[in-house]
Amino acid sequence: MNAMRDLSAYISTRAHAVDASGIRKVFDLAAKLKDPINLSIGLPDFDVPEVVKQAAIDSIHAGQNRYTQTQGIAPLRERLHRDLSAEMGRDVGEVLITSGVSGGLLLAMLAMINPGDEVVYLDPYFVAYKHILTVTGGKGVAVDSYPDFRFHADRVEKAITPRTKALLLNSPSNPTGIVMTQAEVDAAVSLAKKYDLVIISDEIYEPFLYTANHGADRGKLPSPARLYDRTIILRGFSKSHAMTGWRLGYAVGPAEIISQMAKLQQYTFVCAPAPLQYAAVAALDVNMDAEVAKYRDKRDIIFNGLAKKFEMVQPDGAFYVFPKVPAGTTATDFVTAAIEKNVLIIPGNVFSARDTHFRISYATTDEKLRQGVEILNSLV
Repeated sequence: MNAMRDLSAYISTRAHAVDASGIRKVFDLAAKLKDPINLSIGLPDFDVPEVVKQAAIDSIHAGQNRYTQTQGIAPLRERLHRDLSAEMGRDVGEVLITSGVSGGLLLAMLAMINPGDEVVYLDPYFVAYKHILTVTGGKGVAVDSYPDFRFHADRVEKAITPRTKALLLNSPSNPTGIVMTQAEVDAAVSLAKKYDLVIISDEIYEPFLYTANHGADRGKLPSPARLYDRTIILRGFSKSHAMTGWRLGYAVGPAEIISQMAKLQQYTFVCAPAPLQYAAVAALDVNMDAEVAKYRDKRDIIFNGLAKKFEMVQPDGAFYVFPKVPAGTTATDFVTAAIEKNVLIIPGNVFSARDTHFRISYATTDEKLRQGVEILNSLV
């Protein structure tokens, strides 16, 4: 009998190519601390609205616990199609209910990307982008957006090659909180048309808009889908309705692509959680403006509280700010010092090629935010 191989020999090169999330490492550390000031997690501190909880309970009791169609239940898809078509001023195409926006991202890449195909996005970027591309055999091309974190069309254009298949946008942005202006969206659409690219628009934080230029209610986000029919919109309920554990998102776009995503979902996720899809229909009728207004206030607590000590770009949306660490240190070292003071934040190199900034999530209580501001200022 041959000697048994070490179990590491069974691990795929694909798995080895993906690093464990730096965010998850902080989560693990948080579990070991007593009552930390946790400014690390992108998790709303309000709860799922009661009417939505009750709708989920009712759907469970009504027996809506079996598989749904792979693409999702008709009432939810039809409502989303109607609402988004009205918002974008055109027929937005097909709707697929996904297991979160992360599930939608994975399916989009599986449906579109061949080995060696490139997808361009801005640096800093949501942590999953490059790893999902690694898993699907593609190549992520990150375009530096420092120091203002804006969409610079000239920089993006230089990154486009004959292998580029898609432009991946994230507005409002995780980790910077930047919201693309209409002029920036126009420039992105012009590049997509010029180079025959699909735009994947990650809009999970769409309700969280804080400036007068963008409005504070739904329907005001400058989205490329208004101008360009080769756009895949990715949105969901995790942030808007605090349904992070429910894993409900949706992908909307050209039928040719969405149908392939649905086919791949059949053999992976199968379908999004059935009773929760029925509850999501109820969620669409719940006004969340009060929660968004509270998060604008939280943004101000963090930004105004740190502005004298840290170099920052004021976020226009989402619930993150991305300050620069003091001169003479790295983000990793600064975050280590903060954790020693019981404040959990995320080093910028989790989201970027640079280790010069750190991400704060202000999705926590105002009291915790003020405590965190005091400690972070004391470290400078």
